[in-house]
Amino acid sequence: MGLFSFKSKKPDEAAPETAARVEPRADAAPTGKQPGFFARMRAKLNRGNSWLTYDLANLLPGGRIDDAVLDELETRLIGADVGIETTEKILGGLRGMVARKELGNLDALLTALRQSMLGIVAPVSRPLEIDAAKHPYVILVVGVNGSGKTTTIGKLARRLSDDGRKVLLAAGDTFRAAAIEQLQVWGERDGVPVIAQSAGADPAAVIFDAMQAARARGVDVLIADTAGRLHTQSNLMDELKKVKRVLGRLDADAPHEVLLVLDAGQGQNALTQAQQFNEALGVTGIVLTKLDGTAKGGIVLAIADRLKIPVRFVGIGESAEDFGVFDAESFVDAVLTPARTPGEAA
Repeated sequence: MGLFSFKSKKPDEAAPETAARVEPRADAAPTGKQPGFFARMRAKLNRGNSWLTYDLANLLPGGRIDDAVLDELETRLIGADVGIETTEKILGGLRGMVARKELGNLDALLTALRQSMLGIVAPVSRPLEIDAAKHPYVILVVGVNGSGKTTTIGKLARRLSDDGRKVLLAAGDTFRAAAIEQLQVWGERDGVPVIAQSAGADPAAVIFDAMQAARARGVDVLIADTAGRLHTQSNLMDELKKVKRVLGRLDADAPHEVLLVLDAGQGQNALTQAQQFNEALGVTGIVLTKLDGTAKGGIVLAIADRLKIPVRFVGIGESAEDFGVFDAESFVDAVLTPARTPGEAA
C-alpha cells in the first residue's frame, strides 16, 4: 500500500460524508504520522543538525535567554526564507515572553518557538479531500516551469490509484511535446490513462475532451496538467482562466481543486508566485516540492502566515515515497530536531 489512505469523514465532522481525505495512513505509527517520510524530511531539511536551533546553547550567557539569542534566531529565520513579517511575528511573541521572564532556559525557549511555529502552520495543514459525489472530481494543477508539476501529478495519480480511485490524466501542457510525453510515461508506469493531443493544441480543448472522457468512463478523479508559466505572463495566465471557464461549462463547481505546485528552493519568489496565481485563479491547495534541495523549509511558514492557503503535500525527493501529505507537527519537529545520527535507531 502507499503512504496515503482514503478515510470517510465521521458523521459529526463538518465535511460531507461523501468526502474522503488523502492523508497519512492511520496504521503508520501510533501518532498517525509517517515515521519513514518524517525521518527523511528531517534529514534533508537539516543535513545533520537543525539549522534553526543548532549551537544555541553556546549563545546563552549563564543559561539566560537574552536579546543576542533572539537576534540570532531572527537571522536564521530570515535566512531560511521565513520572511521579515512572519519572522517578526514569531520573534515578537518570544521577546514579550522574555520581558515577562517566562523563558528561563533553552528548553523553555524551544517549547515556545515550537508553539509559535505550530500556530502558523497548523491552520494550513489540511489534507486534500476528494468528494465522492463529484464524478469526476477535477484537480487543475498549475505552476511555473520547473516547479515539478508533471512529476507531482504522476506521484499523486499513483497514490490515488493505489487507494482504489479510478484516475484519468489530461495532458494540458501542449506547449512542450516533452511535457506530453513525460505525462504519458507516468501514466504507463502507474497504469493510468492519459488524454492527449498533439503539441500546440488548445489546452482548454484537451481538458474539455478529458472531462467528457472521464464522465463516460466513470472516472473518480481527473487530474489536468497545464503549461508552466511565470506568474507575470498575463496572456498565459488568461489562458488558465479560459481552462477554468471551460471546465465550469461542464460542471459549475469544476475545477474542484486548483493545486499550485511551488519549488521550495525559490524562497520568497515562491510566495510571490502563490500570491499571483491565487489572485488569478483562486488557489485552493499548495504542493511544495524540492525540500530536499537547498530549501530549509522556511517558505512554508511564510506562505501559511501570509496566504492561509492549505498546504496539501510536500516533496522531498524524486521517488514516489518522497511525496507525502503535509503534517504541521511533523514539519515543525523536522525543522527543530537534528537529523538522526548514523547509529541512531530508525
